[in-house]
Parts: sequence; C-alpha cells; structure tokens
Amino acid sequence: MLRCPETHEEAFLVMSTGEMVGRMVRSGILGCPVCRNEYPIVKGVVNFSGGRTGEGLPARQKYAVAPGDPPGSSEAQTLQALLDLSGPGGYVVLVGSAARHAVGLAGLMGGIHFVGINAPSDVEELPVLSLLVSETMIPLRGAVARGVVVGPERTSPAWLGEALRVLLRGRRLVIEDERAAPSAGVTQLAVGEGLWVGEKG
Repeated sequence: MLRCPETHEEAFLVMSTGEMVGRMVRSGILGCPVCRNEYPIVKGVVNFSGGRTGEGLPARQKYAVAPGDPPGSSEAQTLQALLDLSGPGGYVVLVGSAARHAVGLAGLMGGIHFVGINAPSDVEELPVLSLLVSETMIPLRGAVARGVVVGPERTSPAWLGEALRVLLRGRRLVIEDERAAPSAGVTQLAVGEGLWVGEKG
C-alpha cells in the first residue's frame, strides 16, 4: 500500500529489513524501483522526508493534545460511529495528531490496521499502528483506506486533497475541525462538536 512520494507513477516499494520485533519492522530501508530513492525505517517509523539517499528520522511534532484515547473512550466511540466501519480488515489512516486515537479505535475496531502520518512524538508504533513521516503527501497508493481522520493542524487544501486521494469511494473522511472546507469529490454528512464528516463520492 506504500508509495514513493516523488511525482512519478505508483510502484511497489522494496523493503530490506534490519531489526524486527515480531511482525513489526524496527529498522530497515524502503527503496523505490522507479526513482531509486531510499527511505529509512528508524525505531519503527518510515521516514519519507529524508531526501534521495535517506536520512535519520526528523524531529516529530509535539501537539497540544492528550497522548491517546483509552480503549472505549467517548472520543474513540464517536470516531468509530462517524467512520461507519463494520467488520475487520483494511486500513484507517490517521493524519497528524489524529494518530493519538489509534489505541482507542483499535480497542473498538478489531482486525483493522491503522496508519499514522506525521504522528505526535509521543505516539509509538504498535502491532495495530504503522507510523510514516512525510511532509509533502500521504505516502500511500490511491484508494486504499477504509476511513481517514485528519487532525486539526493538517487541514490545508493539500492535506485534505491527499486524504481524499487515499480514501476508497463511498468511505468517510472525518476532520477534527468543523471549519474545514474539503474540495469537490466529498459530500458533507455532518458538522458540529469540532468535527466535519463527509463521504467520498
């Protein structure tokens, strides 16, 4: 499901693993067969912002948010209901500070894997959560996500466009900012309580 963030056709990336803990890759390299860029995996986080030959992990942001929702919390329950997902399988993308919801959502939505993009520095990789860093795009192939939740600090038109690009048709986008204005291609379903909810057409 991963893709190189360079502006060329999508292609499967090739991974060389270093350290692994169970099924989690703690260190290694992802390589792009098209442009030959290499992206390091450091402490379980894939760095897509390091340049052509790959660099160490950049400093991750510290957002003024709680470190995470406990399983079953009202915030996680609200997001689960808004995403309207039934059954296991597939991916839910959590952009920016929204990655803090991974633990709470995983406790309610078994069998779904979460992908955190530019997560806060206190969010760590888990068996149910993969972490990616990229300052230019969501480094995933198009139309792979069953749902996307975008944190309030990533609501620019570029990031919302990326959220829609990776979202499957008929699936929901939740933005943690009710003032958000997504582009065409998404139908607004609800607004309020600090949230904007839409469905990709």
